[in-house]
Amino acid sequence: MRIWTWACCSMAVLAALGCSSKPAEPAPAGGDAPAAQDDDMFLAYVTNGIDPFWVVAQAGVEAAAKDFGVKCETVMPPKGLVDQKRMVETLLSRGVDGIAISPIDAANQVAFINEAAKVTNVITQDSDAPGSDRLCFVGMDNYKAGRAAGKLVKEALPEGGGVMIFVGRLEQLNARQRRQGVIDELLDRPMQVTGSIEFEGPADTPSNEKYQILGTRTDNFDYAKAKANAEEAIASVDGLDCMVGLFAYNIPNCLTAVTEAGKLGEIKLVSFDEADDTLQGIKDGHVQGTISQQPYEYGYQSIRILKGLAEGDKSVLPEGGVLEIDIVEVRQDNVEAFWTKLNELRGS
Repeated sequence: MRIWTWACCSMAVLAALGCSSKPAEPAPAGGDAPAAQDDDMFLAYVTNGIDPFWVVAQAGVEAAAKDFGVKCETVMPPKGLVDQKRMVETLLSRGVDGIAISPIDAANQVAFINEAAKVTNVITQDSDAPGSDRLCFVGMDNYKAGRAAGKLVKEALPEGGGVMIFVGRLEQLNARQRRQGVIDELLDRPMQVTGSIEFEGPADTPSNEKYQILGTRTDNFDYAKAKANAEEAIASVDGLDCMVGLFAYNIPNCLTAVTEAGKLGEIKLVSFDEADDTLQGIKDGHVQGTISQQPYEYGYQSIRILKGLAEGDKSVLPEGGVLEIDIVEVRQDNVEAFWTKLNELRGS
């Protein structure tokens, strides 16, 4: 185990996203005996908030801890950036041997991540901070995933229509990448290359002859605000034909608002991630589909890489610095099988 202390370095500020590269290595077959516990190794998985999405990732962390014989903690900051920074500082002061973090504000967290990387191994997961000294990124290609969500919108609205986007915050690079992917797909634009994407402004409402982006609503992970945003859009935005939720909780709140407004089937819904309410909505025919990131793999693969790095094995690093986790498109024809497998991973 490294004998480092956080006092060795001064901390700065903030972080966020990215993607591409080789497939994840498979997890060991279920039922294998756990590896011998390395009592000196301590790894941490840091989320960007509290959400059922992260519970699935935590299950992957716990499985990897058992398979690789290491001690792991999953840390979920309840109130955003300030809490995330404080929690990481605490982990560093405890001599953590590696951290996998989902940065909340990519543009502003680079210095913070760089200071942490002087003390321990740091990788990003879910959302990247490509300009930082992180050793690699584990996650899906968020721009490609956004384009996949855009295709779900096209399936729901083959004749075109007005689309409103809902998201927690646009400071996160993954949010901006997903949003741009949705927009580019709907407007039939050429594929952009992740890492050099030209982003639409937060207030921009581009359109073509078939589809119009009516706006983007943010809620800063406030579920009540997420529902209120949906209610306001239903009540005041003309030509609203589809709602796209970029974070796990967005479409469950949109679904509630649409149901209460008596507009089920009239307003189409397209989601990200695998919230139970979203999956039930797909099963019932009220949600067109969702783009799953496979968060279990985020947790599992992050710990696998951190364990190797802590042992000095740099061969665990993916080529190009990105371990791309494939997305899963969930529609009515595969939702039952997907949900069953998800519950197995959750242990429920």
